[in-house]
Amino acid sequence: MVSLRTLSILTVAAFSLAACGSPGGPPAATVTPQFVEPSQTAGPTPTPGVTTPEKAAGGTVTSSPTPEKTSSKAPAGLKYTFPVKASDVAFHPTHAKYPATDIFADCGEPAVATTTGVVLEVSRRDQYVKGAPDGPFNGGLSVSILGDDGVRYYGSHLSKIQSGIKAGVRVETGQQVGEVGRTGNANGVCHLHYGISPPCAGTGDWKVRRGVVWPATFLKSWRAKGNKSPVATVAKWKKAHNCKA
Repeated sequence: MVSLRTLSILTVAAFSLAACGSPGGPPAATVTPQFVEPSQTAGPTPTPGVTTPEKAAGGTVTSSPTPEKTSSKAPAGLKYTFPVKASDVAFHPTHAKYPATDIFADCGEPAVATTTGVVLEVSRRDQYVKGAPDGPFNGGLSVSILGDDGVRYYGSHLSKIQSGIKAGVRVETGQQVGEVGRTGNANGVCHLHYGISPPCAGTGDWKVRRGVVWPATFLKSWRAKGNKSPVATVAKWKKAHNCKA
């Protein structure tokens, strides 16, 4: 028998995919999320970024002084894991308008770090206003992690972010960073929006952060306990697009 939640997924998946941040107008003219960015490339001991003032409605944000270097090969021994720990979970192989994935699971299920790395960006406030132009508020509560492989992993629509998860904190593969939710432009559907991208110089660029390479092939591997790395795919995208989404 098909479960009630599975039927719900089939009914609302198309709406969720469209609501999850399809391209539109400029970001809403409200308070800008205070995303925190790195000051150096990924490595065994990353450090948080240096805060610099910008003239924005949200006050102080951060920026990286130089572009991040993206390797074409994952470090030896690096492990990956599926980003949601739940017995009943599904994901869509495609996404509306741009490369990303929506991972469907019950609200409150653990969202975990894909691999070891450092917390790069955190948004703890849901400031999305229904009907507002697409922009960085679409994700609601969100966390991105700069993996030790040099790749950025982004999860949004969270209902909760774990205590202690903040910019500059190191996380381990499979460590819980939050809980699946429906904040932001999630269209009322519990899911984790999941994006993979390179950590470009302007890591706060929501169009890159939300996802630039298709995650499905990697998610299939990780769910099957495989260890397929997105490093080469991300490096190829960055070289071809120069970090312009």
